[in-house]
Amino acid sequence: MERIFKVYIYPDGNPDTFYQTPRKLTGKYASEGYFFQNIRESPFRTDDPNQAHLFFIPISCHKMRGKGTSYENMTVIVQNYVQSLISKYPYWNRTLGADHFFVTCHDVGVRATEGLPLLVKNSIRVVCSPSYDVGFIPHKDVALPQVLQPFALPAGGNDLENRTTLGFWAGHRNSKIRVILARVWENDTELDISNNRINRAMGPLLYQKRFYTTKFCICPGGSQVNSARITDSIHYGCVPVILSNYYDLPFNDILDWHKFAVVLKENDVYQLKQILKDISDAEFVALHKNLVKVQRHFQWNSPPIKYDAFHMVILGKLKQRCHDPGWVSSF
Repeated sequence: MERIFKVYIYPDGNPDTFYQTPRKLTGKYASEGYFFQNIRESPFRTDDPNQAHLFFIPISCHKMRGKGTSYENMTVIVQNYVQSLISKYPYWNRTLGADHFFVTCHDVGVRATEGLPLLVKNSIRVVCSPSYDVGFIPHKDVALPQVLQPFALPAGGNDLENRTTLGFWAGHRNSKIRVILARVWENDTELDISNNRINRAMGPLLYQKRFYTTKFCICPGGSQVNSARITDSIHYGCVPVILSNYYDLPFNDILDWHKFAVVLKENDVYQLKQILKDISDAEFVALHKNLVKVQRHFQWNSPPIKYDAFHMVILGKLKQRCHDPGWVSSF
């Protein structure tokens, strides 16, 4: 794949503003920054556009957000930049942008580009908000895992005897499903459900430590769906329980999520405890073992390492671009 598949990065744009250079490589939006840096460090990059299979539009809406740019001005900046690339280079017009892509992990990137139908409908959006509610187009767009790096604590695994709590969730009630989850289960004795974030004053890293002692970590959709909770669950060895009706899971064309996660519809929230209790010990052990196997796929590195998050994103694009399911297989 590394010898065959190539990406051309448009060289235009002042790197001191919103172009070319990555966003910081820390925090819950680090995935965007890592991708910007990884693509330059990888053998997939080519300086010859005639060799390229895909064209990367290196503009960061997250950097605009950090500089206080309004949504309206963001849209204008992105539109002017893309139009300049279309005018200067012949590559967009060959496919109407179908072989072009841009990356944004912050929900601001979705808002900043939603007024640009030429970009949204034609190019591939690699986003941390893979919800149909925010215009995500399955089979064209790509789900980018939102990873909170660096992780506060080491990866979990091979620690089943410590996992005595059935299920855990703590967070803001900023979506309908989260409100219902808290209302139905916050007083339950077997599910550890908190309708607010854990107060840091109670002790250091209490939130992260809960993942080590829990079998199933509940991951309900939020206000913009994107959340680092799913990758936190994977990293700390807690089987994620996805509660969302319209959500494309990262790498779902490569990985079989049903082998290491529990994927439910939002209406299943009312039967949540019984659904989890009905999962046998043997089934849970299998889910946990598979979860440990896929942890490396949800980790960013610099420079990138084979089978890490960066390679999984590229692999997903390759499969999508080549339309050949035989090129990749599940773990």
